[in-house]
Amino acid sequence: MTTAHATAAGATQAADDGLRVQGLSKEFGGIHAVQDLSFLLREGMVHSIIGPNGAGKTTLLNLLTGVYLPSAGRIGLRGRDLTGQPAHVFAAAGIGRTFQNLQIFFNMSALENVMTGRHLRERCGLLPTLLRTSQLRRTERDCRERALELLKFVGLGAHAESSADAMPYGALKRLEIARALAGEPKFLLLDEPAAGLNPTESADIAVLIRRLADGGTTVVLVEHNMRLVMGVSDHILVLDYGRRLAEGTADQVRNDPRVIEAYLGAAAQPEQANA
Repeated sequence: MTTAHATAAGATQAADDGLRVQGLSKEFGGIHAVQDLSFLLREGMVHSIIGPNGAGKTTLLNLLTGVYLPSAGRIGLRGRDLTGQPAHVFAAAGIGRTFQNLQIFFNMSALENVMTGRHLRERCGLLPTLLRTSQLRRTERDCRERALELLKFVGLGAHAESSADAMPYGALKRLEIARALAGEPKFLLLDEPAAGLNPTESADIAVLIRRLADGGTTVVLVEHNMRLVMGVSDHILVLDYGRRLAEGTADQVRNDPRVIEAYLGAAAQPEQANA
């Protein structure tokens, strides 16, 4: 391979190293929720997506997980085009998520909730299931062990056998993260993980997010808690009316006059942007 070809191959690899969005748009009956967005979320980082209410943040997450079909544009993961694929294909490709409103099975234990997140990674067919073969028993045992490891990782090891409907709200937020991790995502999209939490619980979520990133899981965070966002983010994308307003590090974003005006209001004082 020539030096020029090697350089080109390296550039292509670098360009494909992450979650790439090109010209992405989504309309609802003539309303442009997301408009011509293009960006690259590189692996091994904590990316945050922020913006005022109605900026298109959750719509974008729904597009990045196959819940919505885009009106235009493309979505690729590590060079693989996922545009137009159903949600389970996005999940199998390595994109997991949590939801702004809790999606917990309240009639199950914490452990059982996490085990449900393993279904895409299990390799057991109909016949072994019907016959209760040793393969099935081994798969179930491994599933339980992995689910328990994840509960311990998010700080819920003591709640493994607790019924979900008896767990406090802050614990349920971490339970949903554990269940998402059970699918072994390369990218984990968190939609308002600190919403409704007190300062101590929010700080625990921040620590958990950094542990995830340090362990190799790329985190994409949608969050209104600016103290949390500024404290954990390596990269921030700011949306306004579905368009990209700004992009950069926490320091770059918090000092951008366009962000201060759009997010906090034109009369905001500089110290507010640092809150």
